[in-house]
Amino acid sequence: MSPRNAHLFATLAGLLLTGLLLLAQSGFLPTFTRLYERFELLAYDLRMQWHLPSEVAPAAASIVIVDIDEASLGVEGRWPWSRARIADLVMALHEAGAAVVAFDVLFGEPERNPAVEVLAGLEGQDVAELQQQLKALLPRYDADLRLAEALQQAEVVLGYVFHHQESSGTGQLPESLQLAEVDPARLVLPQLPGYAAPLAVLMEQAAGAGFFSLAPDADGVVRRAPMLARHEDQLYPSLSLQTLRQFMFLEEVALRTARIADRDHIEHILLDNALALPTDSSGQLLIPYRGPAGSFPYLPAWEVLAGITDPDLLEGAIVLVGTSAPGLFDLRSTPVDAVYPGVEVHANLLAAMLDQQFLQQPSWAPGANLMITLVAGLLLALLLPWLNPVWQLLSGLMVAGVLLGWVSWLWVEQGVVLALAGPLFMVLVLSTFNFVWGFFYEFMTHHRLANMFGQYVPPQLVEEMSRHPAAFNFDGESREMSVLFSDIRGFTTLSESLAADELKRLLNRYFTPITGIIFDHRGTIDKYIGDLVMAFWGAPINDPEHARHSIEAAMDMLQATERLSAEFVAEGLPAISVGVGINSGVMNVGDMGSTYRRAYTVLGDAVNLASRLEGTTKYYGVSLVVGERTRELALEHFVWRELDLVKVKGKVHPVRVYQPVCPVAQATPELEQELQQLDQALKLFRSREWDQAELAFSALQQQHPKEHQYVLYLERIAQLRSEPPAEDWDGSWVRTEK
Repeated sequence: MSPRNAHLFATLAGLLLTGLLLLAQSGFLPTFTRLYERFELLAYDLRMQWHLPSEVAPAAASIVIVDIDEASLGVEGRWPWSRARIADLVMALHEAGAAVVAFDVLFGEPERNPAVEVLAGLEGQDVAELQQQLKALLPRYDADLRLAEALQQAEVVLGYVFHHQESSGTGQLPESLQLAEVDPARLVLPQLPGYAAPLAVLMEQAAGAGFFSLAPDADGVVRRAPMLARHEDQLYPSLSLQTLRQFMFLEEVALRTARIADRDHIEHILLDNALALPTDSSGQLLIPYRGPAGSFPYLPAWEVLAGITDPDLLEGAIVLVGTSAPGLFDLRSTPVDAVYPGVEVHANLLAAMLDQQFLQQPSWAPGANLMITLVAGLLLALLLPWLNPVWQLLSGLMVAGVLLGWVSWLWVEQGVVLALAGPLFMVLVLSTFNFVWGFFYEFMTHHRLANMFGQYVPPQLVEEMSRHPAAFNFDGESREMSVLFSDIRGFTTLSESLAADELKRLLNRYFTPITGIIFDHRGTIDKYIGDLVMAFWGAPINDPEHARHSIEAAMDMLQATERLSAEFVAEGLPAISVGVGINSGVMNVGDMGSTYRRAYTVLGDAVNLASRLEGTTKYYGVSLVVGERTRELALEHFVWRELDLVKVKGKVHPVRVYQPVCPVAQATPELEQELQQLDQALKLFRSREWDQAELAFSALQQQHPKEHQYVLYLERIAQLRSEPPAEDWDGSWVRTEK
């Protein structure tokens, strides 16, 4: 290919890449669009962090957070606190001069009245006078009533939640917003059918209420917050918006909308024609974070209740009551902090509205984003192929610098947020392509082995193989290796209890760390079959320590599964446990299959036995079972428990199976003594000394009641007494199940 044709090829390829990236940015290539959106969100987060001030400036009005933190829970007791104590908190803030108190907390369930409980216990007893006295005390011990009385005296905004659950509503919603010339049904606002609101007795006495629901982006990061919600075609304000209205005595709320395709897209929320909130079409406001967590004054709730706070800090302030305690589940991921109290998100929104300093993405922003990307793409696609590598690099850096500077100026000076990842990605793609495309074939040759084995083996092994590429191929061969099977127990029951997408996410979360562990221990992934993982050691790279590496991987897999199971239970998902079987022996390994589909895999009797061993883990009450050859190869590295001499299905001769209990360095004297007792008990059992064997296994079972193996042998002894084995019995046990 001549230089001119090479330049033309690079130009055409650059124009094609520009077109593809524009299609992805426009949403016509869903897979790439999602990738682009992720990059754009990351660029947004980096800009947010980049533009944070070194010192957080105070807002136009004092905003203070009263924090139900760990220290407050330690002093006042676990959450929820009594409504009487909340009433004390409201009165303490009111007496300290707080202008408005807003609760980022839901009071959705009535508190039990102890007097009512005592009366219920006296039902049917002849204590009429005592019952009358208790009835007279009912209001006195009604904590909800006490809180309602406190709300009546202070300027309090209560919080509530909207959600997507159909026909689910508890508590009492506040009055909806009455907006002139606005039909909520035509707005581009999602209908939220469910809600959880405060008790009616509290709502009736509060100055107002607002929802504190936050909708994170697809990656779980909170970048914007809804200012309005639509429920049964009525509009309701957010907690921050309602708090601002109470603080500034703003009565009128109006919307500035644009009609597009018979739908009304919100452009601004207008408050008494004095303040305009620039939202997106669905009424969401970009959150201009002022700093990392802790950028606003925090007061522990227990200090406010104890009356030891500085009263000047609360005088005339907007007080937000929320929590930063991890156990109360109001910690959010934000662009400025991975762990950020939800109550401080509302504080940032209030500060932005008070200062009238917003970030916005105008209605013309999508078109501008596409135009910027198009101009950058055309410029580089037509220019770079005709430049040498140095000028290619300098030109790419120059265009990227101009884009970065201009977009940053719009952010800082105008509060306008335009796309940055798309144009920069265009610069990166075209610059990189033009710089490296001449080395394409050399690159592909160098990575031939990565294409052959990359889906099976970890990157570090591929790197080792690339040093001697001629020594490796897909040809079949026989060699001694170790193979592992791992299966989730009770997977059929578990799969029936979960929806398809939930099951998929659970398996993905399980397979990812398990695969990483296998790779870390130099293993090769053979396949995934439903919930089963099959892996082997010793190919394609020879591994003299394949047995030890496979056992170490299995032990790490079991620990990882325990951690994952605890996470699943905490999230309301079913617990999981696994069984692992390992066997070593001579196997056939290579690229096997049909002309339609092939796979790099292992076959042989040793492989089948490993699968059978995995199936025995539940029977023996252990998580890991290995074959005799595996034990021989890794004998000096682990402490071993002999489980059985067993004839598994499909095998004529019995095999000894073992459990590697722990590495040798972790063995305790108590464990060594137990295993010595077990060896003696097994000898007695196989010598048909039933009485002595029963005494030995009974002693072991009493000392170690959690070991199911001892129960199994006691059951076997009872059976063999009634049905004595043949004279030539070798001490083995026949397993008919797989």
